[in-house]
Amino acid sequence: MICKISIYNFLPLRGIKQFFLWLLLINVIGANLVYANNFLLVSDSDSVVAKPQDTIVLPESNKSALESKVIYTANDSIRFDIEQQKAYLFGNAEVIYESTILKAGYIELDMGENIVFAKSLKDSAGKEIGKPIFNDDGQEFSTETITYNFETKKGLITKVITKEGEGYIHSDTAKKFEDNMLYIKNGAYTTCDNQNPHFVIKSPKIKIIPDDKIITGPAYLSIANIPTPLAVPFGLFPNKKGRASGVLIPTYGESRIAGFFLKEGGYYLGFKDRIDLALRGDIYSKGSWGVNILSNYKKRYGYNGNISLRYSEFKFGEKELPTFSEEKDFFVTWNHNQDPKSRPNSRFSAKINAGSSTYNKFNSNTSSEYLKNTFQSNVSYSKSWAGTPYNLSVNLRHSQNTLTRKVDLNLPDVVFSRNRTFPFKPKNKAPKGKWYENIGWNYRMDASNKLSVFDSLLFTDTKYKDFNMGIKHTLPVTTSFKIFKFLMLNPSITYTNRMYLQSIEKNWIDPTDSTLGFIMVDTISGFKTAHDFLFNTNIKTKIYGMLQFKKLPIKAIRHVITPSIGFSYRPDFGEEKYGYYKNVQSDTIGGMVNYSIFDGGSNAWKGIYGTPSRGKFGSINFSISNNIEMKVKSKKDSINPTKKVKLIENLTFSTSYNLALDSMNWKPINLSGYTKIFGNIFYIRYNALFDPYILVQDSLGITKNRNVLELKANNRIARIENSNWNLSTNLKLGPDMFKKKENKASKEIEKKRSTKGTEDELQMINDNLDDYVDFSIPWSLKISYTLSYLNDYFYSNSNLRDSISDNIIQTLSFNGDINLTENWRIGFRSGYDLENKDFTYTSIDIYRDLHCWEMNFNYIPFGLRQSYNFQIKVKSSILQDLKL
Repeated sequence: MICKISIYNFLPLRGIKQFFLWLLLINVIGANLVYANNFLLVSDSDSVVAKPQDTIVLPESNKSALESKVIYTANDSIRFDIEQQKAYLFGNAEVIYESTILKAGYIELDMGENIVFAKSLKDSAGKEIGKPIFNDDGQEFSTETITYNFETKKGLITKVITKEGEGYIHSDTAKKFEDNMLYIKNGAYTTCDNQNPHFVIKSPKIKIIPDDKIITGPAYLSIANIPTPLAVPFGLFPNKKGRASGVLIPTYGESRIAGFFLKEGGYYLGFKDRIDLALRGDIYSKGSWGVNILSNYKKRYGYNGNISLRYSEFKFGEKELPTFSEEKDFFVTWNHNQDPKSRPNSRFSAKINAGSSTYNKFNSNTSSEYLKNTFQSNVSYSKSWAGTPYNLSVNLRHSQNTLTRKVDLNLPDVVFSRNRTFPFKPKNKAPKGKWYENIGWNYRMDASNKLSVFDSLLFTDTKYKDFNMGIKHTLPVTTSFKIFKFLMLNPSITYTNRMYLQSIEKNWIDPTDSTLGFIMVDTISGFKTAHDFLFNTNIKTKIYGMLQFKKLPIKAIRHVITPSIGFSYRPDFGEEKYGYYKNVQSDTIGGMVNYSIFDGGSNAWKGIYGTPSRGKFGSINFSISNNIEMKVKSKKDSINPTKKVKLIENLTFSTSYNLALDSMNWKPINLSGYTKIFGNIFYIRYNALFDPYILVQDSLGITKNRNVLELKANNRIARIENSNWNLSTNLKLGPDMFKKKENKASKEIEKKRSTKGTEDELQMINDNLDDYVDFSIPWSLKISYTLSYLNDYFYSNSNLRDSISDNIIQTLSFNGDINLTENWRIGFRSGYDLENKDFTYTSIDIYRDLHCWEMNFNYIPFGLRQSYNFQIKVKSSILQDLKL
């Protein structure tokens, strides 16, 4: 017989009625096998013992006015004390009442008073098992013992460990109240998850307000059970799931040029989940200082970003001395990203990095910031119209060189385009394969407003006329088709139109008694247009050659030749009828020079999109590209017995013949090639320029070309003018080099699946990998080396080589790190100037993982930024400003 026994059905009865009903129950149990949820109940004196496992439901009819049922189970047994109205649960016991769950090795349930008591049990070896775990509406903690009232929701707890946010609270005794507030006696707060934490903040009194704050009385810091003199009269720790305001403790160290310092100290304001604000400051013992305002913002499914405003004043030397100087710097950073799902057909993003050229020189926190000599910014908006071929993009660009202090601004760059369209291709039918079906056209409009200025003049002497504005329309018509089955013909014609609001006028100024004659360049305001067109066509194909071997380790060598012949034609837009070029007197004897009205020279206005070219151009272009590969036996790979080895990735010869010229029609021959050796470790690039015409000297002794081919005069195809060999490597060494190769794609996927850190934090780490510690890699070493060998060849009048000018440029840089132990890691970054025979920027970083703490030591041994920085801090974000 299967049934559920509800003990509370008997509790309202008193006296003789209750006694007889209990006696009847015992007789029934003694005479029958009664199963409660498949577990046997047997009588035992004045108690009832439930053999495992039992589940008993207490109904709502209890006089105690409990609003819900109490459900409890036990793996070992359940014993009922009828007289005391108690139930005793043994072995993995559990009691559930509404959202309250209590688990323990032993639980005592007083059904008359609605009180539950729990503690652990000891196994045969004397070890405690089943330590009580209490969970009330998601708030969970473990304890030694607990007494809890279901009706009043109050409890008394001993030796409790409760998790609050990222922290843990250890206490001797605690009282829990109806609103889930905890009052703790002799407690300790920590973010270390060890049973015996490495550090705690101890206090005789602690009050926990759920999802709000943790308040302590007098408190002091204890490390490894050793009290420290770091004490406060009271403590306040945020316990909210969202952001919380608080003090930002600075780091300290010493700088060679600015003295001792406290950096990055300030206050954090966590306004809402969507926005925050951090106010930080730096102060140095020699008078320098700086401030930083940083705000993060985010709207779910909308956008996210951050903005930073920084300002600093660095003082060098003593004010009383003439060598005293002061450097005032600022820097603005803004990053904004739009969720692609918010507006599928448009997107807005911003990445601003702008400031004074010397800011990173004195204020950089990482080596990558210090070594960066360019700042670039871009604010972008793009839109496409669904179902149409039209697209629009608007960009505000900024580029700044900290060495030259030149700033380039594009305010804005606008591009409006139409995708390629095939007007002769059937719209609702399958193509017929006609040659004209591949004729297509597209359109692009570029508009730009550009300013180039030195940073010191940017906000002081910049005027509207200093901006260079222009519009360019481009309309290409292209097609491609095969001829003779294996030749591909690609003709095209491109029309270009330029629009400007300025033009150039040059006039000769006659000499006077006090001045020499010169050409005056005037910038004339007014709308001007210029157009040109260019016709191109080329034919190319591929020729394959194969050399096979039977008994050698080399199985085959394949040679791929890609010849190409093209023709380009452009009229002479320098003719007077177009009006793009004019003549101006250049000397006192009446000499004339030709100039473009859209190009004023090096120090005058130039059209942002250039000017139509002068001189008729009808050129036949020739090029031959070569690729050579070798197939060899692979001893290590049994699945793929052969592997490909690239001997020459590319070797190209190119030149052209201009039909429109009356002499020296051949252009110099250009030779370029590159390949890799030892896998992908070393890259070799080669460039050379050959002149097909001989040299002569004029009456002034100036060497120049003459319209006589080298082949005719000196029996050689051409004369080498210069060459350049370039050898480079980016060698990455690590333990993975000695393991079997893994799928790179799977590694990248695994990286992207990482759940550690926010999206912004992961992006920052990916952008600055050298500035972060990765203990999963035992050691790593990156070496970058570049060797450039340039030759310039000089010839005498007899076209014999007189001399060769050599120029060798070498650069070497390296960085790496090593795990000395599981928790110790040393990193370094340096380089060597092979020309000056001296080390470049060098930094040494020592990192120590202290479980719940971390130590950082940064040392720059020499140079302008010679300094050290030492820091020990708690890893947890809630106590990240607790530093030593």
